[in-house]
Amino acid sequence: MASLEGCRCRGSSGRNSSSILYSILKSDSLVSTEEQQHPQEQQQTLQHLLHKTSSSSSSTATSSGPASLQELRQQACSCGSARRRGVLRSPQVTCKSASAVLVKTLRFVKNVPCFRELPEDDQLVLIRSGWAPLLVLGLAQDRVDFETTETVEPSMLQRILTGLPDRQSEPPAGQSRAAAGVSMVDIEAIRAFLKKCWSVDISTKEYAYLKGAVLFNPDLEGLRCLHYIQSLRREAHQALNEHIRLIHREDTTRFAKLLIALSMLRAISPPVVAQLFFRPVIGSVNIEEVLMEMFYGK
Repeated sequence: MASLEGCRCRGSSGRNSSSILYSILKSDSLVSTEEQQHPQEQQQTLQHLLHKTSSSSSSTATSSGPASLQELRQQACSCGSARRRGVLRSPQVTCKSASAVLVKTLRFVKNVPCFRELPEDDQLVLIRSGWAPLLVLGLAQDRVDFETTETVEPSMLQRILTGLPDRQSEPPAGQSRAAAGVSMVDIEAIRAFLKKCWSVDISTKEYAYLKGAVLFNPDLEGLRCLHYIQSLRREAHQALNEHIRLIHREDTTRFAKLLIALSMLRAISPPVVAQLFFRPVIGSVNIEEVLMEMFYGK
């Protein structure tokens, strides 16, 4: 049984593992119910914050400094070839869907009692680390697909010969940073994860347990309630395995398939998720500032 050692978890005594993981399932169900009752609220909340943060960012934007010697060497290594990058083909549609999933994701986290009972410092660490994988997991659950258009980033040699500005500097007037796109390798990693989830046909309960395993990440530095978070991660895996054995008795490889999906999810970079799904909307605003204001109202 998970217990908060020195963390003063309210009501932690007497809980068994099923009740702790039940809170995760209940939270996921509550999010779905609230979404049906308030279909416009989640978009209004995010649009208000994005409008607010975008206005403040326009007055505080500053140009980046010159690239370091190491960065120049890395760029020079591929000077003979162009870099494949991609942008969303329908950014407004995709970003709207991703924004809806983000609101649902944060609401899910808020409604998990075990998370609310953690110290605020631990909550911040878990949110900053987990928002991106939880979002991509939510995209898979809601079956949000997206299309991209490939662009070509000039190599370092091409920039020197043609006099183009350095890619680390501010983009030319009238051109947003989002236009630079995201590495096609990173985009394909996200697509591969989504296709993996859809091919396995993950159930609502399985998604809930996966979210618990992603949210309670004991591998992060600075956690005060490390042992408690470790136990929650362990219980999420155990509950998922027990559920699979009960519902999918004939599929002996299903649990392994879901663990592989989790490993694919951990390889997806949060900056890539922010760049692809939110940069077209919020521009250069720090996504963590938006998350903190949405979650804590700060």
